[in-house]
Amino acid sequence: MRRYVGYKDHMSDAFSSLERFIRHEMRMSHVYQPVMLRELLRSHGSSSVNQIAKALLSHDASQIEYYEQITKNMVGKVLTKNRGITERDADSFRLKGFETLTSDEVSVLVALCESKIDEYVSKRGEAIWAHRRKSSGYIPGTARYEVLKRAKFRCELCGVSADEKALEVDHILPRNLGGSDEENNLQALCYSCNATKRDRDDTDFRGMASAYLTRSAGCPFCELSPQRILAENELATAFRDAFPVTEHHTLIVPKRHVADYFDLFQPERNAMQTLIGQQRDLILSNDPSVTAFNIGINAGADAGQTIFHCHVHLIPRRKGDVQEPRGGVRGVIPDKRNYSG
Repeated sequence: MRRYVGYKDHMSDAFSSLERFIRHEMRMSHVYQPVMLRELLRSHGSSSVNQIAKALLSHDASQIEYYEQITKNMVGKVLTKNRGITERDADSFRLKGFETLTSDEVSVLVALCESKIDEYVSKRGEAIWAHRRKSSGYIPGTARYEVLKRAKFRCELCGVSADEKALEVDHILPRNLGGSDEENNLQALCYSCNATKRDRDDTDFRGMASAYLTRSAGCPFCELSPQRILAENELATAFRDAFPVTEHHTLIVPKRHVADYFDLFQPERNAMQTLIGQQRDLILSNDPSVTAFNIGINAGADAGQTIFHCHVHLIPRRKGDVQEPRGGVRGVIPDKRNYSG
């Protein structure tokens, strides 16, 4: 840290407080705090959110990497291969004929470029950055945090850590196709996966919005009595099993009529997982005798499924409720329950 001779002779209370905070009290999980304070100090004590955001952006290497890809694979390719105006040399571009331009000619050309920028921005407005705004509108910070926490701060597509690439919150089913802002329709993607998702994802979303409304007449879970419902969200429902294995045995089902767990849409899995976590917490808080859980899914008749509407069993367990609990769900095939190793 830079030091200045004699600076302690003229210390103000504000200086002492800030110096103590920066030197000894600042707890950092990123560069955000010192960057913001530096910006405020350089701007005579006051700075707009926009200015601070720009200062933070200047330190975000992941965003620079994103625009490096834009430069090399899009604009650079057009100006070099398609138009022949520039040349590429490794990681640099060179403007052909620049050495023949006078300073006045350079100034005129720069002004023309600025005019083109202003003209395009005036015509298109913020739509020009739509490729960086995958969802139109604001996702609350709390929801963003919950999505990132659920993903363990890793891209849910490629698995890269947030420490390596900036993560963005993406709508699994896009808003313009009926997707909601519910957490079960949000996923954490790194900026690279999010930027390429539109081009590489060949899933046909056009029928998905209506597919969520699918119900089957006569299905006991599609025609569930409202009195039995413990909790629900946009895509899933939780209720007590009519033939419980243990007290508080709970079922979590998708609202859409779908037989097999493996045919669920990802937002439905997210919605069911949310209810599983919530019901577990409620059971633990209301019944201190519960010390463990079995979670199970019967997928197919040969696995024991009798109601062909996908459902997850959340079965509370208590110490001593069976003589030998070892093996757990392996007990679906009795001879395989006990094992060594």
